[in-house]
Amino acid sequence: MLGRKLARFLYSVKRLQWRLSRPLTVGVRLLAVEEGRVLLVRHSYMDGWYLPGGGLNEGESLGEALSREAAEEAGAVLRDPRLFGVYSSFHEEKSDHIVVFFCEDFTWRAGRNREIEEVDCFGLDQLAEGISPGRRRRIAEFAAGATAIAAPW
Repeated sequence: MLGRKLARFLYSVKRLQWRLSRPLTVGVRLLAVEEGRVLLVRHSYMDGWYLPGGGLNEGESLGEALSREAAEEAGAVLRDPRLFGVYSSFHEEKSDHIVVFFCEDFTWRAGRNREIEEVDCFGLDQLAEGISPGRRRRIAEFAAGATAIAAPW
């Protein structure tokens, strides 16, 4: 419990830093879908369920970041991930650009680390409680067969 409170506090500090510095950020997210089920993660520092992903490290390509984040957050190994869409978000006082990939050929293993409390798959039409509207829209777009999207998050 103390670890979760510390993680939430540190995340709040990071958000304050973003507000003060107004950064331009680039991140990746993964729509890992197999047999009508999508892989989601629950973080220790935020409520709700999320698509695996995160920011790029310095000198890291989009593909490298995607593979690293999928492995770190969901224990996932991806085969043939493909570009799904590019989105922009201007919440939290930052200019955030999110590149979403989809992958239908992957393996994963549930595990826990300091950042991730839970990993699970949910039916495309039976998503977990607490999934954010933006992520819900990405999943709905995928389920509807959309491709090559450039839109607000």
